[in-house]
Amino acid sequence: MSPILVVAAAVVDDLAAPRRLLAARRTRPAHVAGRWELPGGKVEPGETPQQALHRELDEELGVRVQLGTEIAGPADGRWPITPRHVMRVWAAVLTHGDPRPLEGHDQLRWLHHPDWHTVAWLDGDVDLVRELTVRAAEPGGLA
Repeated sequence: MSPILVVAAAVVDDLAAPRRLLAARRTRPAHVAGRWELPGGKVEPGETPQQALHRELDEELGVRVQLGTEIAGPADGRWPITPRHVMRVWAAVLTHGDPRPLEGHDQLRWLHHPDWHTVAWLDGDVDLVRELTVRAAEPGGLA
């Protein structure tokens, strides 16, 4: 059985010199409620991963973004997040709207670099956030 593809955005204040990263606290399912994640969700049939990401960010946060570079993961460019799910992740900056928790989240928080791991991330996001923190400190950031 193929893993289920989900997408997420590392929403930052600036792609070239990111200082803030947006984290979203889950409300469901119960076993992950209260943990933090990068916003996003499942790719639906007929959608490209990028289309799914734009749809999810609109549904979950009420925002539009400009996607930057894809943050390739260690498993064929993807990030394993559960035994059944893999994730593709893009850096992104807001282009329209103020993020607010609309669906699946009860709180949003802007985290300041380098303290991006000061919240209880979902297990599958821990290595990704570590990688984002390192890249953000490098010349060019997440651009």
